[in-house]
Amino acid sequence: MGAIDREVDFRAARRRLEAKAKSAGEKLATLEAAVARVADGSHVAFGGCLYSRTPLALIWALLRRRPRGLTISRNLMCYEGEWCMVAGAVEKVVTSWMGIGLPWGLSRIVREYVESGRVPIEEWSHLALGLRYRAAAMGVPFVPALTMLGSDLMGVGGAKTVTCPYTGATLHAVPALFPDVALLHVQRADRFGNCQIDGYPHMDADIARAATTVLVTTEEIVDEDEIRRHPDRTVIPGFIVDALVPVPYGAYPHECYGRYDAEVAHFSEYVAAIEARGAAAVAEYLERFVYGPATHAEYLERFGAAALADADRRGHELTT
Repeated sequence: MGAIDREVDFRAARRRLEAKAKSAGEKLATLEAAVARVADGSHVAFGGCLYSRTPLALIWALLRRRPRGLTISRNLMCYEGEWCMVAGAVEKVVTSWMGIGLPWGLSRIVREYVESGRVPIEEWSHLALGLRYRAAAMGVPFVPALTMLGSDLMGVGGAKTVTCPYTGATLHAVPALFPDVALLHVQRADRFGNCQIDGYPHMDADIARAATTVLVTTEEIVDEDEIRRHPDRTVIPGFIVDALVPVPYGAYPHECYGRYDAEVAHFSEYVAAIEARGAAAVAEYLERFVYGPATHAEYLERFGAAALADADRRGHELTT
């Protein structure tokens, strides 16, 4: 059975999810113990979007294990995708765009790795990728939609069409995407893994329900009574979470709404290095920020306390 078949095989996915332990107990773990659940060859979906609420601490810990053969997916992939490519961790990327953002242009690492055939990218529209996670969260093999019809993207990733039984119209049968593992970052959670997200939730709730294994970092652990006071904010229930790690600044230098702002100057410095030295600059970055620091706290120290405090100030200014 090919990779696309596994991704859309909703019967097999339902069996995996039905067999999964759905404990209501504590989910607290270390970063190292959490990412130890990621096997080589897994399909790993990242939560957040672009440089918003990226689960960077989990990705940082995962790459330190030197994984191989991963497929990674995200709606808008930021530079964590470049890290995975240059680290030799991935064999395929599934996304609708890859790069830090429009001011920094399309990823040069993507051009270097994809055009040379080292890592293929499977491109879907932003809506289609969201519908793929939504179909998987619903436990169905596809959802009908109009997105991508008439575009060359229909020729990518084995997209198929169906005939509407009511109107006879041709529809895109957007296939489900069942990741093996979800990596997510949230603002708060209780020790049982009930997670709350402030601001735009992106596709995280669907990714959590679609994946067999759900690993989460949180800015803070709060008392379960605090979670119960605002149940409408609990977008990821604890019984589907497999491991929860409290990691302040777990998305830094990306932004976490209401907590800290992104470091755009750091992004510009990163891109300038790539423009000067290509993939070698990413390899140097990995040595400095991923493989070099012994702990995530040491990783944060490389940015400096003053930078963290300033990111805090800017982040809180957006919500006060």
